[in-house]
Amino acid sequence: MIPGLLLSGLLEANQSGDSFDAEIGMSALDGDPWVFLLLQGGGTLGGIVITLLLWRYLNKFPIKELGFKGTMKDLSFGLLLGAASITVIFIVLLATGNVTLVNSFSDPEFTVFTLTFLILFILVGFFEEMFFRGYVMSTMAQRGNKRWLIYAVSALFFSLVHGTNPNVSIFGLVNILLVGILFAYMFDATNSLWMPIGYHITWNYFQGNVFGFAVSGTAPYGIYNVDISKGNELLTGGSFGLEGGMLATIFIFLGFIATNLYVKSQKLTR
Repeated sequence: MIPGLLLSGLLEANQSGDSFDAEIGMSALDGDPWVFLLLQGGGTLGGIVITLLLWRYLNKFPIKELGFKGTMKDLSFGLLLGAASITVIFIVLLATGNVTLVNSFSDPEFTVFTLTFLILFILVGFFEEMFFRGYVMSTMAQRGNKRWLIYAVSALFFSLVHGTNPNVSIFGLVNILLVGILFAYMFDATNSLWMPIGYHITWNYFQGNVFGFAVSGTAPYGIYNVDISKGNELLTGGSFGLEGGMLATIFIFLGFIATNLYVKSQKLTR
Protein backbone atom coordinates (compact mmCIF):
# COMPACT_ATOMS: atom_id res chain seq x y z
CA MET A 1 0.00 0.00 0.00
CA ILE A 2 2.96 2.33 0.55
CA PRO A 3 3.38 3.57 -3.08
CA GLY A 4 -0.32 4.47 -3.28
CA LEU A 5 -0.20 6.17 0.12
CA LEU A 6 2.80 8.30 -0.86
CA LEU A 7 1.33 9.20 -4.25
CA SER A 8 -2.04 10.18 -2.78
CA GLY A 9 -0.28 12.35 -0.21
CA LEU A 10 1.76 14.11 -2.90
CA LEU A 11 -1.34 14.70 -5.02
CA GLU A 12 -3.26 16.12 -2.08
CA ALA A 13 -0.37 18.38 -1.14
CA ASN A 14 -0.04 19.57 -4.74
CA GLN A 15 -3.75 20.36 -5.01
CA SER A 16 -3.90 22.21 -1.69
CA GLY A 17 -0.55 23.93 -2.02
CA ASP A 18 0.44 22.74 1.44
CA SER A 19 3.40 20.63 2.45
CA PHE A 20 3.14 16.84 2.46
CA ASP A 21 0.79 15.51 5.14
CA ALA A 22 1.01 11.81 6.01
CA GLU A 23 -2.57 11.76 7.31
CA ILE A 24 -4.45 11.22 4.09
CA GLY A 25 -8.20 11.70 3.99
CA MET A 26 -9.95 8.99 1.98
CA SER A 27 -12.23 11.63 0.47
CA ALA A 28 -9.22 13.01 -1.40
CA LEU A 29 -9.05 9.76 -3.36
CA ASP A 30 -12.52 10.18 -4.87
CA GLY A 31 -11.08 12.10 -7.80
CA ASP A 32 -8.12 9.74 -8.23
CA PRO A 33 -9.52 6.23 -8.83
CA TRP A 34 -6.21 4.90 -10.13
CA VAL A 35 -4.46 6.07 -6.97
CA PHE A 36 -7.23 4.42 -4.96
CA LEU A 37 -6.64 1.21 -6.90
CA LEU A 38 -2.91 1.47 -6.28
CA LEU A 39 -3.54 1.96 -2.56
CA GLN A 40 -6.27 -0.63 -1.94
CA GLY A 41 -5.37 -2.99 -4.75
CA GLY A 42 -1.70 -2.82 -3.82
CA GLY A 43 -2.46 -3.87 -0.25
CA THR A 44 -4.69 -6.69 -1.49
CA LEU A 45 -2.05 -7.89 -3.95
CA GLY A 46 0.45 -7.85 -1.09
CA GLY A 47 -1.92 -10.06 0.89
CA ILE A 48 -2.07 -12.53 -2.00
CA VAL A 49 1.73 -12.70 -2.20
CA ILE A 50 2.11 -13.15 1.58
CA THR A 51 -0.52 -15.93 1.61
CA LEU A 52 1.32 -17.76 -1.20
CA LEU A 53 4.67 -17.39 0.59
CA LEU A 54 3.25 -18.68 3.87
CA TRP A 55 1.67 -21.68 2.14
CA ARG A 56 4.77 -22.53 0.14
CA TYR A 57 7.50 -21.96 2.74
CA LEU A 58 5.76 -22.29 6.14
CA ASN A 59 3.21 -24.99 5.34
CA LYS A 60 5.57 -26.42 2.67
CA PHE A 61 2.92 -27.42 0.14
CA PRO A 62 2.64 -26.74 -3.62
CA ILE A 63 0.54 -23.70 -4.57
CA LYS A 64 -1.99 -25.93 -6.35
CA GLU A 65 -2.78 -27.62 -3.03
CA LEU A 66 -4.00 -24.29 -1.64
CA GLY A 67 -7.21 -24.86 -3.60
CA PHE A 68 -6.46 -24.22 -7.26
CA LYS A 69 -8.01 -27.43 -8.50
CA GLY A 70 -11.35 -28.10 -10.11
CA THR A 71 -12.43 -26.74 -13.48
CA MET A 72 -13.41 -23.42 -14.97
CA LYS A 73 -17.01 -24.65 -14.73
CA ASP A 74 -16.71 -24.07 -10.97
CA LEU A 75 -15.52 -20.51 -11.57
CA SER A 76 -18.24 -19.86 -14.14
CA PHE A 77 -20.95 -21.18 -11.83
CA GLY A 78 -19.67 -19.02 -8.97
CA LEU A 79 -19.61 -15.91 -11.16
CA LEU A 80 -23.13 -16.60 -12.40
CA LEU A 81 -24.54 -17.38 -8.95
CA GLY A 82 -23.11 -14.23 -7.35
CA ALA A 83 -24.34 -11.98 -10.18
CA ALA A 84 -27.77 -13.62 -10.29
CA SER A 85 -28.24 -13.34 -6.50
CA ILE A 86 -27.58 -9.59 -6.43
CA THR A 87 -29.63 -8.99 -9.60
CA VAL A 88 -32.70 -10.76 -8.21
CA ILE A 89 -32.38 -8.91 -4.88
CA PHE A 90 -32.25 -5.63 -6.82
CA ILE A 91 -35.31 -6.56 -8.89
CA VAL A 92 -37.29 -7.49 -5.75
CA LEU A 93 -36.37 -4.22 -4.02
CA LEU A 94 -37.21 -2.20 -7.14
CA ALA A 95 -40.54 -3.97 -7.70
CA THR A 96 -41.60 -3.46 -4.06
CA GLY A 97 -40.67 0.23 -4.05
CA ASN A 98 -37.88 -0.17 -1.50
CA VAL A 99 -35.40 1.40 -3.92
CA THR A 100 -35.83 3.85 -6.77
CA LEU A 101 -33.56 4.08 -9.78
CA VAL A 102 -31.85 7.48 -10.07
CA ASN A 103 -30.73 7.05 -13.69
CA SER A 104 -32.77 4.98 -16.14
CA PHE A 105 -31.78 1.58 -17.52
CA SER A 106 -31.21 3.26 -20.89
CA ASP A 107 -28.74 5.73 -19.35
CA PRO A 108 -25.97 3.75 -17.59
CA GLU A 109 -23.13 5.84 -16.14
CA PHE A 110 -19.84 4.24 -17.08
CA THR A 111 -16.85 5.86 -15.37
CA VAL A 112 -13.24 4.99 -14.70
CA PHE A 113 -14.46 3.48 -11.40
CA THR A 114 -16.33 0.87 -13.47
CA LEU A 115 -12.94 -0.53 -14.51
CA THR A 116 -10.82 0.17 -11.43
CA PHE A 117 -13.30 -1.47 -9.07
CA LEU A 118 -13.58 -4.48 -11.36
CA ILE A 119 -9.82 -4.95 -10.98
CA LEU A 120 -10.04 -4.30 -7.23
CA PHE A 121 -12.89 -6.76 -6.63
CA ILE A 122 -11.09 -9.44 -8.65
CA LEU A 123 -8.06 -8.98 -6.37
CA VAL A 124 -10.29 -8.96 -3.26
CA GLY A 125 -12.08 -12.13 -4.39
CA PHE A 126 -8.79 -13.94 -4.90
CA PHE A 127 -7.12 -12.72 -1.71
CA GLU A 128 -9.98 -13.26 0.74
CA GLU A 129 -10.78 -16.72 -0.61
CA MET A 130 -7.12 -17.75 -0.79
CA PHE A 131 -6.58 -16.68 2.80
CA PHE A 132 -9.84 -17.29 4.71
CA ARG A 133 -10.80 -20.45 2.87
CA GLY A 134 -7.66 -21.80 1.20
CA TYR A 135 -5.07 -21.03 3.86
CA VAL A 136 -7.08 -21.01 7.10
CA MET A 137 -9.28 -24.01 6.33
CA SER A 138 -6.52 -26.12 4.79
CA THR A 139 -4.08 -25.39 7.61
CA MET A 140 -6.70 -26.29 10.24
CA ALA A 141 -7.58 -29.48 8.34
CA GLN A 142 -3.91 -30.49 8.22
CA ARG A 143 -3.81 -30.16 12.00
CA GLY A 144 -6.74 -32.54 12.46
CA ASN A 145 -9.46 -30.06 13.45
CA LYS A 146 -13.08 -31.10 13.08
CA ARG A 147 -14.99 -29.88 10.04
CA TRP A 148 -17.54 -27.83 12.01
CA LEU A 149 -14.73 -26.00 13.80
CA ILE A 150 -12.89 -25.32 10.54
CA TYR A 151 -16.06 -23.80 9.05
CA ALA A 152 -16.77 -21.78 12.20
CA VAL A 153 -13.29 -20.31 12.62
CA SER A 154 -12.93 -19.40 8.94
CA ALA A 155 -16.34 -17.70 8.80
CA LEU A 156 -16.02 -15.96 12.18
CA PHE A 157 -12.58 -14.59 11.32
CA PHE A 158 -13.96 -13.42 7.96
CA SER A 159 -16.85 -11.61 9.67
CA LEU A 160 -14.73 -10.00 12.40
CA VAL A 161 -12.31 -8.54 9.85
CA HIS A 162 -15.27 -6.74 8.24
CA GLY A 163 -16.21 -5.31 11.64
CA THR A 164 -13.95 -2.31 11.01
CA ASN A 165 -15.84 -1.32 7.82
CA PRO A 166 -17.80 1.95 7.72
CA ASN A 167 -21.49 1.90 8.72
CA VAL A 168 -21.14 -1.62 10.10
CA SER A 169 -24.25 -3.28 11.52
CA ILE A 170 -24.84 -6.41 13.60
CA PHE A 171 -27.14 -7.85 10.93
CA GLY A 172 -24.46 -7.13 8.33
CA LEU A 173 -21.81 -9.02 10.31
CA VAL A 174 -24.22 -11.94 10.78
CA ASN A 175 -24.77 -12.09 7.02
CA ILE A 176 -21.03 -11.93 6.37
CA LEU A 177 -20.62 -14.79 8.84
CA LEU A 178 -23.26 -16.76 6.92
CA VAL A 179 -21.73 -16.03 3.53
CA GLY A 180 -18.37 -17.05 5.01
CA ILE A 181 -19.92 -20.42 5.87
CA LEU A 182 -21.31 -20.59 2.31
CA PHE A 183 -17.85 -19.91 0.88
CA ALA A 184 -16.42 -22.58 3.16
CA TYR A 185 -19.05 -25.04 1.94
CA MET A 186 -18.29 -24.19 -1.70
CA PHE A 187 -14.59 -24.78 -1.09
CA ASP A 188 -15.17 -28.00 0.82
CA ALA A 189 -17.79 -29.41 -1.58
CA THR A 190 -15.77 -28.77 -4.74
CA ASN A 191 -12.29 -29.15 -3.22
CA SER A 192 -11.48 -25.95 -5.10
CA LEU A 193 -11.38 -22.20 -4.55
CA TRP A 194 -12.75 -21.36 -7.99
CA MET A 195 -16.44 -21.30 -7.10
CA PRO A 196 -16.15 -19.08 -3.99
CA ILE A 197 -13.73 -16.78 -5.83
CA GLY A 198 -16.22 -16.34 -8.68
CA TYR A 199 -19.19 -15.79 -6.36
CA HIS A 200 -17.23 -13.32 -4.23
CA ILE A 201 -16.18 -11.21 -7.24
CA THR A 202 -19.62 -10.79 -8.82
CA TRP A 203 -21.46 -10.48 -5.48
CA ASN A 204 -19.31 -7.42 -4.67
CA TYR A 205 -19.12 -5.96 -8.17
CA PHE A 206 -22.81 -6.22 -9.07
CA GLN A 207 -23.75 -4.85 -5.68
CA GLY A 208 -21.52 -1.77 -5.79
CA ASN A 209 -20.58 -1.09 -9.40
CA VAL A 210 -23.59 -2.27 -11.35
CA PHE A 211 -26.54 -1.41 -9.11
CA GLY A 212 -24.94 1.24 -6.91
CA PHE A 213 -25.42 -0.17 -3.40
CA ALA A 214 -22.80 0.24 -0.68
CA VAL A 215 -20.53 -2.82 -0.39
CA SER A 216 -19.99 -3.72 3.27
CA GLY A 217 -20.32 -0.04 4.14
CA THR A 218 -17.99 1.32 1.45
CA ALA A 219 -19.13 3.94 -1.06
CA PRO A 220 -20.56 2.66 -4.37
CA TYR A 221 -19.77 3.86 -7.89
CA GLY A 222 -22.50 2.14 -9.86
CA ILE A 223 -23.37 2.02 -13.54
CA TYR A 224 -26.84 2.54 -12.14
CA ASN A 225 -27.55 4.45 -8.95
CA VAL A 226 -30.30 3.77 -6.45
CA ASP A 227 -32.03 5.78 -3.76
CA ILE A 228 -32.72 3.69 -0.66
CA SER A 229 -33.87 6.52 1.61
CA LYS A 230 -37.56 5.53 1.45
CA GLY A 231 -36.99 1.79 1.64
CA ASN A 232 -37.22 -0.62 4.54
CA GLU A 233 -33.72 -0.82 6.00
CA LEU A 234 -34.37 -4.40 7.09
CA LEU A 235 -34.55 -5.27 3.39
CA THR A 236 -32.11 -2.82 1.81
CA GLY A 237 -29.42 -3.07 4.48
CA GLY A 238 -29.25 0.72 4.76
CA SER A 239 -25.86 2.40 4.53
CA PHE A 240 -24.00 -0.90 5.03
CA GLY A 241 -25.38 -2.25 1.76
CA LEU A 242 -27.39 -5.30 0.76
CA GLU A 243 -25.31 -7.50 3.07
CA GLY A 244 -27.04 -5.76 5.97
CA GLY A 245 -30.51 -6.79 4.80
CA MET A 246 -32.78 -9.81 5.15
CA LEU A 247 -32.97 -10.49 1.41
CA ALA A 248 -29.24 -11.17 1.42
CA THR A 249 -29.81 -13.73 4.19
CA ILE A 250 -32.40 -15.52 2.07
CA PHE A 251 -30.16 -15.65 -0.99
CA ILE A 252 -27.18 -16.84 1.01
CA PHE A 253 -29.26 -19.84 2.10
CA LEU A 254 -30.41 -20.33 -1.50
CA GLY A 255 -26.70 -20.35 -2.38
CA PHE A 256 -26.26 -23.51 -0.29
CA ILE A 257 -29.05 -25.22 -2.23
CA ALA A 258 -27.68 -24.09 -5.60
CA THR A 259 -24.17 -25.25 -4.70
CA ASN A 260 -25.44 -28.64 -3.54
CA LEU A 261 -27.41 -29.16 -6.77
CA TYR A 262 -24.40 -28.09 -8.84
CA VAL A 263 -22.03 -30.49 -7.05
CA LYS A 264 -24.47 -33.37 -7.46
CA SER A 265 -24.89 -32.63 -11.17
CA GLN A 266 -21.13 -32.53 -11.69
CA LYS A 267 -20.69 -35.90 -9.94
CA LEU A 268 -23.18 -37.38 -12.40
CA THR A 269 -21.41 -35.96 -15.47
CA ARG A 270 -17.77 -36.50 -14.45
